[in-house]
Amino acid sequence: MEILPKWADAVLVPIFSLLIAFALSALVIIAIGEDPVAAVKMMVTGAVGSTYGWGYTLYYATNFMFTGLAFAVAFHAAMFNIGAEGQATLGGLGVALVCLAVPWPHWALALPAAMVGGALFGAAFAAIPAWLQAKRGSHIVITTIMFNFISASILNFLLVNMLRPKGSMDPATAKFPAGTNLPTLHDILGVFGIPFSRAAPANIAFFIALLACVLVWLLIWRTRIGYQIRAFGKSESAAVYAGISPVKIIMVAMLISGALAGLMAINNVMGEAERLVLNSVEGAGFIGIAVALMGRNHPFGIFLAAILFGFLYQGGAELALWTNIPRELIVVIQALVILFTGALDNMVRMPLERIFLAFRRGKA
Repeated sequence: MEILPKWADAVLVPIFSLLIAFALSALVIIAIGEDPVAAVKMMVTGAVGSTYGWGYTLYYATNFMFTGLAFAVAFHAAMFNIGAEGQATLGGLGVALVCLAVPWPHWALALPAAMVGGALFGAAFAAIPAWLQAKRGSHIVITTIMFNFISASILNFLLVNMLRPKGSMDPATAKFPAGTNLPTLHDILGVFGIPFSRAAPANIAFFIALLACVLVWLLIWRTRIGYQIRAFGKSESAAVYAGISPVKIIMVAMLISGALAGLMAINNVMGEAERLVLNSVEGAGFIGIAVALMGRNHPFGIFLAAILFGFLYQGGAELALWTNIPRELIVVIQALVILFTGALDNMVRMPLERIFLAFRRGKA
């Protein structure tokens, strides 16, 4: 019998982890002579106090949802896919090639094609370390980390030598055709008479990320292949005994994981930048790991954790802009949240387990 109830594991552990992280962050802010209460107010106001702030919070959250889901699918098959950063980078290349290949007349035609391009490039780049793990026994953590550097080098070469417009010094592709411009939340909500900031980058990709959360839940908990992925992740030997092929599960899980990471590019490449630039992923692949762990690798938990990290990113940017708190300290605050919700998870879990165990004994 599990000592900690599922609701406590899903709710109490992350909440207490966050409280400890924020308490330590407050001490750091006090140590540099700033007011932590004023800092919190500034973060809240900057991230969710206006439609402009909400637009950026949801934009970042969209990226983290895709990369968090990518990590979660592989994790259910007992694999740590650390390569979502590189897979999202190559996904951006796939989206850019699709957008530049055809003079698209409307975004409704360009979006499905771009999604296919991003997903295929992300999945293809994940397939190589998956094959090395399945057939050669290479550890997925090592190969996916190394492939992040390979993807960055590939993109650098292509942008500088092949995709850069003539006469341009900027290592980036040309601007995508106007027909590929995705509707923003300003455009979507404006149809219903709801005002929203025109300058905010959040776009229709946010709703696609929500749909991806639902589809991943259906895949993992309502399909046969999802059951096989979970069974393999719990016990490889038991899965093999039941007739489940390890090669099949490793390849399928990593292909889906890479495709989800590649789909992130419809938000940042097609939706926001409207061209492909260097470092367009901006670390979202690594943040997705923390988002998935904090969300307990469940799509609903990943959605909530992605919103939180979107809040931290946008709120942190406002702090760095309008206060004397340096940008580096914002990174420290984000790192503390990642540390306590991921690496030091048991530091919170074990005392809670002792409390629940004592409560049960007293009740008995």
